[in-house]
Amino acid sequence: MSNRQHTYNFKPLGQAIKDARKAMGMTREQLGEKLNLAPRYLVSIENEGQHPSLQVFYELVTLFNISVDQFFFKPVPKHSTLRKQVDSLIDSISEKDLPIVEATARGIIETRSEVEN
Repeated sequence: MSNRQHTYNFKPLGQAIKDARKAMGMTREQLGEKLNLAPRYLVSIENEGQHPSLQVFYELVTLFNISVDQFFFKPVPKHSTLRKQVDSLIDSISEKDLPIVEATARGIIETRSEVEN
């Protein structure tokens, strides 16, 4: 058995947590209250790359729909964190509003095709 210890750089994942929290319009104080954590502890996770406990890690990535595969495995998985967050938003839209989302996506694709050509 090897005595070599691998250390994981948590900073990119901490940044993803911070970005997702801000995208939800949530302050560290609000998040800390929701998860019963000190805002200072959240600063350490988000900015300093402190490794959270497994329970806190699970609660954060679950709350913010963060794909941890993109941080732990190579190559990058099929769906990034942003894609999973958008999918989650789409899941919360009613069936009657889906045509608006579809038309928006088609418009983006068509515009991109016109710009590329």
